[in-house]
Amino acid sequence: MTFKFKKLALASAIGLGMASGAMAQDTVRVATDPSFVPFEMMDQETGEMTGFDMDIIREIGKRAGFTPDINTMDFNGIIPALQTGNVDIAIAGITITDERKEIVDFSDPYYDSGLQVLVGSDQEGVAEIDDLEGMKIGTKIGSTSYDFLTEKFGDSADITPYPGSADMYMALVGGSVDAVFYDAPNVGYFSQTRGEGRVKVVGPLYEGQQYGIAFPQGSERVEAVNEALAAMREDGTYDEIHAKWFGKSEQ
Repeated sequence: MTFKFKKLALASAIGLGMASGAMAQDTVRVATDPSFVPFEMMDQETGEMTGFDMDIIREIGKRAGFTPDINTMDFNGIIPALQTGNVDIAIAGITITDERKEIVDFSDPYYDSGLQVLVGSDQEGVAEIDDLEGMKIGTKIGSTSYDFLTEKFGDSADITPYPGSADMYMALVGGSVDAVFYDAPNVGYFSQTRGEGRVKVVGPLYEGQQYGIAFPQGSERVEAVNEALAAMREDGTYDEIHAKWFGKSEQ
């Protein structure tokens, strides 16, 4: 009887170990930047990450067979985290660029975007990006908007990269910078929420861009994620998520 009990106990332990292993394989470490609203942001009441990207990756997880373990970090640290294997997937409004494709893999594009100028509501001297020459401009560290500004203006503008989007918006509202140049959805969202009546979006959309989900090079998860994205577009789930955060999808 004791011998049988030991065998049962051993079998149970092995079974639990296998179950734990299966759970570990099904949990995927996902990196995001909590300051890129409305794509990803912290729900202050629940303490959970929410937003367009979060709905997208959770739905992809259901279809691709994994549970996203959301890890928040500064945007500038996301691609290095992929390169070192500290995370398995990253979704944070990451623009697909040739430079980034040399060091990480991307999913098919899941969102079309661009860059826009944001100024104070009483600013009358700025109608387009060329008008920012000689001014103080805020943007985000590690972003394509920072690359665009430095290439366009060089030393003819005072460009300040901030660690978070909230920092650069507060700098604009507080008068530390004359304008902000950043991703259009995020700029538009701020202008209609906390910045309403204090800031305004001016000029056209610059640098047509596409966001992609990023992976370490050679990741085997890319195909499953692309299949899930395609299925979400096909059955209308993508449009439902888009409408929740941005209104009716044009994609």
